[in-house]
Amino acid sequence: MDAPAADRYVDIASVPRQVLPATGPDAATGTYTEDCGRNRNGHRNADNLVSSPGVTGSAHHIHDYVGNLSTDAMSSNAELAGAGTTCVGGDRSTYYWPVLRRLDRTGADAHSVGGGLDDNMGQILTPASVVIEYRGNPVSKVVAMPRFLRLITGDAVALYTGSANVHAQWGCSGYQDRFSTKYTLCPEGSGPTRTLDFPSCWDGLSLDSPDHRAQAVFPAGDGVCPHATFAVPQLRVTLTYLVPPGVRYAVDSFPEEKRDPSTDHGMFINVMTDRQMAALVACLNDGRHCRAA
Repeated sequence: MDAPAADRYVDIASVPRQVLPATGPDAATGTYTEDCGRNRNGHRNADNLVSSPGVTGSAHHIHDYVGNLSTDAMSSNAELAGAGTTCVGGDRSTYYWPVLRRLDRTGADAHSVGGGLDDNMGQILTPASVVIEYRGNPVSKVVAMPRFLRLITGDAVALYTGSANVHAQWGCSGYQDRFSTKYTLCPEGSGPTRTLDFPSCWDGLSLDSPDHRAQAVFPAGDGVCPHATFAVPQLRVTLTYLVPPGVRYAVDSFPEEKRDPSTDHGMFINVMTDRQMAALVACLNDGRHCRAA
């Protein structure tokens, strides 16, 4: 498949800055950062345990994983809880997203399912950095996420369904808070970034739902959660890549989505222990800036 059309890319200099909501007197202003590596061990597959559990190869594109070392389509909660992890602090949670590829090179999976056989051509790029960060809420304290809560951000079928669930945020390193739903063209010394912000208003009851979204939704623009939902730690995953200026790149997608940048998405399963989650929540609510160790 050819590279996405030129109008799917935008110069980062033309992207406006994001305006953040003001914080109120009851805000949870802390941050909690984890080092879970950048998938140098090559944990990848075409499965999606959150949206298609038990179905091998359901994604028709390749996912990168950090955190839990066992995750595939067949993983049970018990298996996740007993597996190893790449996270320095022992967090066994599962963090994953579709791989990014540079399009001027041939990938090793050019003749494989999830790769070239599903129109995902190019060389897979291992991120130069992966930052796992939990943030509070600008207007209220946060409560603990339950263990094994499933979360989705973005929409893998956005080109077909429209924009309702699009949360793609493409940027460039060194250009703080400039995000686009298009692929970004970065200057010399700057690489493309993907910022995956997850929903943070939990219904207080469910670990999952039929559409895998209803159990947790996004807050309003001012940070307020909808009625009958509770603010939980807001997960942000920031991925940075090294791509030479002028080299086109694209995210993996379902074949019919044509690798459109708006289809960027991520998945998360919370496998923290109660003690780990309590420490995270206390850090955010106390306004501290913590790092798992």
